[in-house]
Order: sequence, then structure tokens, then C-alpha cells
Amino acid sequence: MEPLRTADPSRLGDYRLLRRLGAGGMGVVFLARAPGGAFAAVKVVRASYADDAGFRARFRREIEVARQVDSPWVVPLLGADADAEDPWLATAFVPGPSLTEALEDHGPWSPASVAVLGLRLAEALGAVHRAGLVHRDVKPGNLLLAPDGPRLIDFGIARTPEGTALTSTGVVVGSPGFLSPEQARARGAGVGPPSDVFSLGCVLAFAATGVRPFGSGAAAAMLLRTVYDEPELPGLPEALEPVVRACLDKDPARRPTAVEVGAALDAAVPADRERWLPEPVTRLIADRSATVLAMGAIEPTRVPAPASTARGGAVAVAKGPAGSDAVTVTSLKKPDAGRPGTSRRGFLALGSTG
Repeated sequence: MEPLRTADPSRLGDYRLLRRLGAGGMGVVFLARAPGGAFAAVKVVRASYADDAGFRARFRREIEVARQVDSPWVVPLLGADADAEDPWLATAFVPGPSLTEALEDHGPWSPASVAVLGLRLAEALGAVHRAGLVHRDVKPGNLLLAPDGPRLIDFGIARTPEGTALTSTGVVVGSPGFLSPEQARARGAGVGPPSDVFSLGCVLAFAATGVRPFGSGAAAAMLLRTVYDEPELPGLPEALEPVVRACLDKDPARRPTAVEVGAALDAAVPADRERWLPEPVTRLIADRSATVLAMGAIEPTRVPAPASTARGGAVAVAKGPAGSDAVTVTSLKKPDAGRPGTSRRGFLALGSTG
């Protein structure tokens, strides 16, 4: 969390901004107070995107998508204004860390904790799919942890299976290492609810083992492994292996539904589901909650914005959705002379791999 900067707004709609929570390629997220005193996370679109009529239309669709999903395990939309000078949307604030942060700081989880995580996430995805939507970016970084269960966030690239994505036309979006083979192949309208189930399997494997099932490193290499290779699941607990492997089937038609995943995990969930988090994560949530409650009564402090710097690197990067980079992948053909295949080309707006 950072103080507000001089150029930051002090209010958006009825929300009083308190601190910066983070920033991405398309906007900034603030901690705010709602009129009734509740905390909220308010995402504000950068001015360079706010002037784009096409982007505003996509932002409106993101708001519409968020309003359609009703689940205790999906962060609820509290308010939004796509027509404001600075378009914004507000969701309930979750003080806990992301699953990415929890795993990086404290390591893999017990089978019981992973089972509760999977059960709740399957319930969230079931609600998403019942609303006729596909999330398309289920990953540890889009899961916030709370004492009663995880919260799925970020519908910025959600879509209907046959409809238009909430991103630029012709751009396939996902996070390498957690997206499905059909996403990696840029199959567009062929990406349906089974794609989210594949991503769920990747998340559960990562939470249980600390190892990404399709490795890490260059985005193109991860995409190739996702399409052609079997997942690496070292040390995956026996109780979780059948459901995880079923989720990671290359054929979408053979994967279970989110509801079926939830039913399979239900038997592995401990009776005491309220104490599902590892103790260090529970303490972290308590500490952050206390910090936020203390700062909520303090008027925000502003600091000058730092000078912007160019981002270097060997890959040409284009602006993409918040927290994402757009890169060009020239081929998805596995470099194996003995394997037949065709070259696949396209643009992929790649989210962070966490």
C-alpha cells in the first residue's frame, strides 16, 4: 500500500480514496471508504484508455459481467461509472494476500487446505459458468484469501463462450502457465467453461506442490508445454491426484465440470472448514486487517508521482489489460522434427504468470 500521489483523485463517485493498492497497465487500484464506512477497492482507468471509445465499451461490458455473477466466493461489485471522466469500478475490499503471495512466502499447502481452496473456487466458477460466462484468467494472482474462503477477482477478460472478449479484437488473453491448451492455440470462440476447469487444475497443483505443472520461463515455451506435454506433478498428494489430472486433460470434452470438481473435492475437505488456511497466512490477514482499520480514520497523505521510466527488455511489449503484457508469439509448433504439426501464429495478451 502506498500514499496517494498529488495527481490522484481524492474521491470517485461516493468513494473517498485513502491509499494506492497497486497499479497495472490499464489503471490504478485504490483503497477507499464507501458512504456507509465499508472499505472498497476502486479501480480507475488510465486517461490514455479513458479517451478510447472502444475501451469504454469494453469497460462497460466488464461491469455488466461482474454484475451477473452471484457467489460468496466472487468479490462483489459495489458500484461503477463507465461514463465518468475517469471510468472506475468499486468492489468489496479483501485485506488478505493473493494466493501467489501466500505460496511464495510460506510454501505449498496441506492437502486439506488445497481441497477447501479447490472446493470454494469450483463453486465460484460454477456461478460464473451458470451466468453464461468464462473467466479465462483463473490464476493464483486472481485469488484473494480470506478467513472463510478464497475470492475470485478480475473479470476484465471474461467473455461468453460465443461472444466478444472484453479486450481488443483479435487478441487472445490469458496467463501462461495457467491457461488452457485451447487458449494457447488461440482458438477464440472454442474457449468455454472447460478452459476455466483446466486453469483450476493448474492452480490446485501449484498450491499443493509449489511447482507450476507446465514449468516457468519464457511465455512461448510455457505455451508449447501446455499444448504438447503432460503436466509435471511431483509430490502431488494422492488424495488430490485424480481430480487434478482430470482437470488437466488436454481434451476439453473429457474434463469435469466445475460442479463435478467441487463434488469430487468435497469428500477430501476436513470437517472444520473454517480453519482452512495455513496459520502464517491467517496471521498475515489479521495483521493487514488491523493496519487497514487503523488507516481508515486517517486523512490520506499525498506524495509526488515519480518520473516515469521506460521498460527495457528483449521482447517488444505492447499495452494490454491491467497487469498484463502483450507479446507476439510467432509459432506454437513444437521444435521436434519427429512430430507432425502446423505453425500457429497470433497475438496473445499475456497476463502476469502468477
